[in-house]
Amino acid sequence: MTRLSGETALGLAWFIALTASLSVIFIGEILGQTPCVLCWFQRAFMFPLAIILGLGLWWQDRRVGLYGLALALGGAAIALWQLGLYVGLIPERIQPCTATGPSCTDENQLVFGIPIPLMALVAFAMIGLLSAISLKETQE
Repeated sequence: MTRLSGETALGLAWFIALTASLSVIFIGEILGQTPCVLCWFQRAFMFPLAIILGLGLWWQDRRVGLYGLALALGGAAIALWQLGLYVGLIPERIQPCTATGPSCTDENQLVFGIPIPLMALVAFAMIGLLSAISLKETQE
């Protein structure tokens, strides 16, 4: 089995971050679905990932995986919190979404039958894993 090179891992992490960023822009701007509070917080981690990982690849800076890992962990924590709210593990009384804004837990959080928080968590986890793999190669 061939090993994933650091540059390939960073390229895949960047592609996932770029795809996720463009997808949420599409959902918000084209489909007109206003993001909930937790979605905005996740965007605060995902959008810089696409830029930072892209620049790291452009400049051939393999240490950028460290920043990718840190941002992915922060975003994954928020996505996990929202997923806990969505599935009912976290009580709604501590939900950060306002009564007048979009809900963090209603059916608007589904795309193709998959909860947006789950998609975000998987994206952040994959970006974090690929960023960590890219760092492992720089240590050898």
